[in-house]
Amino acid sequence: MPTAPLPASPRDLHGASPAAGPAPSAAPLATLRGLTVDFDIGERYVRALHGVDLTIARGETLGVVGESGCGKSITWLAALGLLGPGARVGGSAVFDGQELIGMRPRGLDRLRGGRIALIFQDPASALNPVQRIGRQIGESLALHRGLRGRAARDEARRLLDRVGIANAAQRLDEYPHELSGGMNQRVMIAMALAGEPDLLIADEPTTALDATIQAQILDLLRDLQAESGMALALISHDLGVIADMADRVAVMYSGRVIEEAPAGRLFAAPAHPYARGLLAALPDIEGPKRRLETIPGSVPPPHALPPGCAFAARCPHVDGVCETAPPPLRPVPGAPARRAACARLEALVRPPEPAPVLQRQEQRA
Repeated sequence: MPTAPLPASPRDLHGASPAAGPAPSAAPLATLRGLTVDFDIGERYVRALHGVDLTIARGETLGVVGESGCGKSITWLAALGLLGPGARVGGSAVFDGQELIGMRPRGLDRLRGGRIALIFQDPASALNPVQRIGRQIGESLALHRGLRGRAARDEARRLLDRVGIANAAQRLDEYPHELSGGMNQRVMIAMALAGEPDLLIADEPTTALDATIQAQILDLLRDLQAESGMALALISHDLGVIADMADRVAVMYSGRVIEEAPAGRLFAAPAHPYARGLLAALPDIEGPKRRLETIPGSVPPPHALPPGCAFAARCPHVDGVCETAPPPLRPVPGAPARRAACARLEALVRPPEPAPVLQRQEQRA
């Protein structure tokens, strides 16, 4: 299956090529190993996450991409103990030397919203509609930095200034419904920054925003990361956003990471048939007119996964070996920095060819 070119990324709205992010440090800040999640559905448990392995370093942007229901959000919610009593979590999640799985709630509370911050997809539902903006930011400042009263208000105003909200002092006394969607997302970012995080997990942070505001939010996240050196885990189903922002990408399917690679290499020559299918299905607004390719079939439900590769029934390269057991995530031949979970890697891997949109971006730069 030929690799499709990337769509125009948000930065292309301004005629700029993607800028290189800060160089990540060698030692992982967070490491997930064998992370599993089983949900209680009454008569039994159903496994939704199957042994996820991921790492992220300081200063690095890790893009986690996949269609809805693949497990990309559950992965991080499970690591932070946010799935509730109906979920059973196994495996390991280590943050800066501390094991999070099984940590006491008080210890998790000190980390969540502090050294580990989250930005959710819909700020309208994440923000408290009956509390003023200043009070909501002030709660985080009091919990994680011990600031109260005038000191907390001054810092909250500074944070709103930092995320680009005009008339910050006035906005502190307003409610979320008095702000636009883009401004509420900036408020969420300000709340995340209140704890001075080392790791920021952004779960679809621009999905509900128009393209111009989306580009502004992504530029803001990039600037904040460059200033602080924090790690950024960016969860999205938008490959254009991931291509624009990520240093490294993990592609998920049916609760598993099926490919992990440096962003440029993944978009130039994906190794896994599912990742190839995703890119082949993307339109290229600058390329020749063509019929978009599709991935036949549908994702199997978590309670009825096949015994082998979950993508086997939809894969154009399926072989008998694909249907016996789930393939492990293993190094791509000739590219040890890349991993893919495909039993036929040796037969499918081809030399990388830069996607046309990447070639155009290089020419513009």
